[in-house]
Amino acid sequence: MSIVVLHGSTRRNGNTETLTNQAVLGVKVEHIYLRDYEIKPIEDMRHEQSGFGHVNDSYNSIIERIMSHNILIFATPIYWYSMTGKMKNFVDRWSQTIRDKNIQNFKRQMERKKAFVIAVGGDEPSIKGLPLIQQFKYIFDFIGIDFSGYVLGKGNKPDDILNDHQAMCTASVLNKTLLELERKE
Repeated sequence: MSIVVLHGSTRRNGNTETLTNQAVLGVKVEHIYLRDYEIKPIEDMRHEQSGFGHVNDSYNSIIERIMSHNILIFATPIYWYSMTGKMKNFVDRWSQTIRDKNIQNFKRQMERKKAFVIAVGGDEPSIKGLPLIQQFKYIFDFIGIDFSGYVLGKGNKPDDILNDHQAMCTASVLNKTLLELERKE
């Protein structure tokens, strides 16, 4: 079993990263910080005769890295009641990957994976973050990923998440789950 964390935050060491680090404490994971890569928005070519063309950015290298992992953790601040733009660009590009002849059976490969979401927002995230969780559920249902759980935390200013004891506790529970899955392998 192997785990990758896809970090959607544009800020280093922010509340989402702190909460995520609590969830993966002592677990072997690969961290991918989307902010460190160029991921261009999708140009929808699904209905064009030529289909999708090559895009000169970092997206394909990230997809190749996540394909070897069994568990995907999507960690994102809640921006305007959704995921960050970087993460949205990454997920939008899956439409292209589904049709990419260089990545065989993308959906079938993704169906073997589990996913978790960790999100932090400042405006009642336990309620207003639920549409984000629903959005991820629909994405995972479409692609076939097993949506295994989520953690929502409250934080606005640096280190605010440390005051959300419920979120930190929930992240600790997720940590125990991940450690147990790691031990089974």
